[in-house]
Amino acid sequence: MRTSRRFFLSGASALAATMVAGGASAQDVIADILKSSGRSNWDDQFDARASQGGKVASTLPIVSLQTVAYTEQAIAQYQNIVAQGGWGPVPDTKKLQLGVIDPDVVPLRRRLMVSGDLAEGAGISEAFDSYVDSAVKRFQARHGLPADGTLGQYTYAAMNVSAQVRLGQLQTNLQRLNERAGTLGNRYVLVDIPGAQIEAVENDRVVLRHTAVVGKIDRQTPIVDSKINEIIVNPYWNAPVSIVRKDIIPLMRKDPNYLKDSNIRLFAPDGSEVDPLTVDWSTDDAAKYRFRQDPGAGNAMASVKINFPSPDGVYMHDTPQQSLFGKMMRFDSSGCVRVQNVRDLVTWILRDTPGWTRQHFEASIKSGENIPVQVTNPVPVYFLYISAWSTGPGVVQFRDDIYGLDGANELQITSAL
Repeated sequence: MRTSRRFFLSGASALAATMVAGGASAQDVIADILKSSGRSNWDDQFDARASQGGKVASTLPIVSLQTVAYTEQAIAQYQNIVAQGGWGPVPDTKKLQLGVIDPDVVPLRRRLMVSGDLAEGAGISEAFDSYVDSAVKRFQARHGLPADGTLGQYTYAAMNVSAQVRLGQLQTNLQRLNERAGTLGNRYVLVDIPGAQIEAVENDRVVLRHTAVVGKIDRQTPIVDSKINEIIVNPYWNAPVSIVRKDIIPLMRKDPNYLKDSNIRLFAPDGSEVDPLTVDWSTDDAAKYRFRQDPGAGNAMASVKINFPSPDGVYMHDTPQQSLFGKMMRFDSSGCVRVQNVRDLVTWILRDTPGWTRQHFEASIKSGENIPVQVTNPVPVYFLYISAWSTGPGVVQFRDDIYGLDGANELQITSAL
């Protein structure tokens, strides 16, 4: 087998590598490029021709009558792909990226062509050139992955889900979209659980998008249909009984100073404060107490909590663990939803609430005072489970079926890795 060779190529040299593979002279190709009057924007032109279909970025909400229509088109497209045999597997043992020349790039090109990420005019070769780089980035963006153009385990896992399974995923999610499209109102917040993403929507247009952290597989974020009626600045955090049993009691057994160091106070059912050192932590009896963390930088909800009625007691909030938003798979909470850049979202929610400008909101956070704010014109909020949809011709979005609700085990990529 031919050994992989890595070249650090960009622009003209990437094209030269491609042309050499086809028997052309690298010197002639480079000379032609250097003579070209439009060489300053050559990269842009090259990448623009690499893929087919529409742009992945869109202000179209996940749930809308338009996405229903586009998803129906996508189903027809995928039915055709399946009828023609789907796509073959892409070998997943190598880290392929721009500049690599390797036999495994050939099945990668074919896979990207079938899904519409790479134009057939890009041709078949062993070169991971700018055509392939652009197509891989497009594929990654459609699957909620960092669009870095590098083939790693998560990209390979998404790429090797079969066309038949993707078709079933689209059909399942079309039902969900049909149930909710046109019913959410003119101004609302949507949390898409599989995508770990939040949309603030107004007049059928996404005005804000936020990265989110949602519930673990064993502590799932529930489906929610409610209205945001309260913002709490510098909130107290009352630990749910589930967290007390699963997390806090075991931590106290290891470190008796855990509550004190975390600024968590213990209260009896009658409201009196309890000294943690008087509690028997060898049993689960402590679950009968209320565990309340004081406001502050280390508070589990950090600067703000977004409240709404929910039978499951979930809410949205800030977090001191900002690094979680940079994780590939953001399924790390106990059911509530953590919001990146939450202050932007809260400012939008409080837009119609007198006196609560962004400046006043920021000043209130700095005060450290616990301040509940009733929202004028409560904003509808929906936690939905949408793992496949389309926002335009050829733009089909897929996310990992993290909770296994799509009925296809092959889609539970995260839990299998």
